[in-house]
Amino acid sequence: MFPQGSFFQRAIDQIDYGMPLHNLLYLVGIIFFCYFYTRSIFNPDDVAENMRKYGGFIRASGRASGRRSTSTRSLTRITLVGAVYLALVALLPQFLISGFRVAPIPFIGPTLDTYLPRFITEGMGVQFYFGGTSLLIIVGVAMDTVQQVESQLIHGATTTGS
Repeated sequence: MFPQGSFFQRAIDQIDYGMPLHNLLYLVGIIFFCYFYTRSIFNPDDVAENMRKYGGFIRASGRASGRRSTSTRSLTRITLVGAVYLALVALLPQFLISGFRVAPIPFIGPTLDTYLPRFITEGMGVQFYFGGTSLLIIVGVAMDTVQQVESQLIHGATTTGS
């Protein structure tokens, strides 16, 4: 589409699947959207109010629920851990299949390529048919299904037991 060697063609080549810039943008995108989703969906004031209304207590903090018990700092830390976990799960299939190409990184790429073990730069050759996003969806659906089955079992046990 673009002439070989042009700026646009080189830029497109750098964001190709498996390239370092692609991996970096993928990682940053996952972390950004985790924070975006948490900020837009989760309202700490509502959670604090619900905990107060229903007599909730945060055992680790030693104080009753309220505005101070749902701090933004705690939410940020929890979101960071979750976002990093999601990013690692999403990048795992690519690492297993083809590894992380580091040679195209300017200045330090060729040096990294010579010193890093081959399983990092060339992958493990695992035949893996699911991408990272597919894995996240599959795990999420499986966990939700298990939760629903447990809920039905508990609900069924309480109804038949009485």
